[in-house]
Amino acid sequence: MIKKIIYIGVLPLVLNASLLDFQILDEAEKSYNDGNYSNAIAQYSKLKTKSDEVIYDEANSYYQLKDYKKALELYDSLSSPNLAFEKWHNLGNTHAQMGKLEDGIKAYEEALKIKDDEDTRFNLEFLKKKKKEQEEKQKKDNKNDKNQKQKKDNKNKKEDKNQKDKKNQKNKDSKDEQKKKDSDSKKSDKEKKSDEEKKKEEQKKKDEAQKKKEQEKKDAEKDAKKDKAKEQKGQMKQEPISDKELRKYQKMLDQRGISTLKVQLETKGEQNDELNPW
Repeated sequence: MIKKIIYIGVLPLVLNASLLDFQILDEAEKSYNDGNYSNAIAQYSKLKTKSDEVIYDEANSYYQLKDYKKALELYDSLSSPNLAFEKWHNLGNTHAQMGKLEDGIKAYEEALKIKDDEDTRFNLEFLKKKKKEQEEKQKKDNKNDKNQKQKKDNKNKKEDKNQKDKKNQKNKDSKDEQKKKDSDSKKSDKEKKSDEEKKKEEQKKKDEAQKKKEQEKKDAEKDAKKDKAKEQKGQMKQEPISDKELRKYQKMLDQRGISTLKVQLETKGEQNDELNPW
């Protein structure tokens, strides 16, 4: 509840203000009581000089319009000892409306130092309770935030681990694939080399077989030539010399003075078995 000043009389105002000011203040008071706070403020603004009491009522008008920033400014400007309690009480109200619970608690405590008031004490206890609830809520929210952060961190760590595992698995698969390719390549090279060696070995055998065949052919031809030569030579030895050739040969020897051993020869064309001596 906002604390409103109730004037017992208007004599101090009359003494310190002109008749016009009195009319303005009366109109402002009437507007405030009727709930027309904007008009009350408009009336207060017409005054050239304002006492702390007028400023206080003007601040109350701003408070009722929920212009707490302007109300706070006006309350805070008050310096009259007579308005000290009302000032701190209404400062407490204004801070509370602005959500500044700590400042509101301090303002109510200042007001209670000046005067013990049931409304002020109720408001103070209410703000303390509200502050405690906020602190507990904040603590709970912080805990939830911490848990959420922990969950998020754990999730991020898990995702990072999964990504790392996937990357490692991918690298491993890539290495295995490359290793397999290398192995296949080596195996292929080895098989290729083995095939080439087999082909060379087969070609070598073919060449050797062909060479052997050719050699056998040559040997056969050579043997055939030898056999033919032997046959021809045998025929030459077995062919008898005719008497004419023999006499011619003997005559040639005689001319050379070569003595020969005369043996009995079988002459060609003679069919008797008698020996003809030389």
